[in-house]
Amino acid sequence: MKFAAIADIHGNCPALEAVLADIADLGITEVANLGDHVSGPLEAARTADLLIAREFPSIRGDQDRILVELWQAGHSARGDFRQLERRNFEWMAAMPPTLAYRDDVFLCHGSPRDDAAFWLEHVADDGSVRASPIDFIEAGADTIDARLILCAHTHVPRVVHLRDGRMIVNPGSVGLPGYDGQAHVPYVVEVGTPHACYAILEHTRQGWCATIRYVPYDTTAMAALARRSGMTTWATAIATGWVERDN
Repeated sequence: MKFAAIADIHGNCPALEAVLADIADLGITEVANLGDHVSGPLEAARTADLLIAREFPSIRGDQDRILVELWQAGHSARGDFRQLERRNFEWMAAMPPTLAYRDDVFLCHGSPRDDAAFWLEHVADDGSVRASPIDFIEAGADTIDARLILCAHTHVPRVVHLRDGRMIVNPGSVGLPGYDGQAHVPYVVEVGTPHACYAILEHTRQGWCATIRYVPYDTTAMAALARRSGMTTWATAIATGWVERDN
């Protein structure tokens, strides 16, 4: 069994198109989608319509959940919200927060219990984003029987083997390789490459194996769109993989 996992597209339709073309070139026909599909200053509606047409098994990310909550509340001034049609909101609203995929794979966005959690990484007191301790990671997976667990949210591609043999994979971000945020302290995530990122998962005689794959694409239009929207952090991350914040 072989399939691809995508996550954290954030409305970057050119990056998504490049990833889907790469998946097709490799002869892979199954794709699992881990959420945060459209949020941000890019091409929310075009991205949603492309994903709706593909009918991938998909879960709702924390930003998808927020958009659905705004829609259910009645309105929002957010640019991504204003792009979306009723069919786009209904598509996201119908998604589960987690999903058992095939017989041995579990899909979540942040962690199995919290769609907005940092799981494989954590924000340290100095604002650096570091790998989480294995005890913390294993505690988050204690109710999951699947041998392969897929998560997303942090945009950091990572493969973690638990001590009982299970594997957790974050496929990285298709559309946004860097951003800044606020936890108990301000922090920055920078992957260091502008390439779109996804994972290939394959079940072999030895068990599950994962390949993180980076796909180049023309970032010019999406970086310019982010900058016109006043999102300097997004613009520089999309263009370079690094974050330049406003002074």
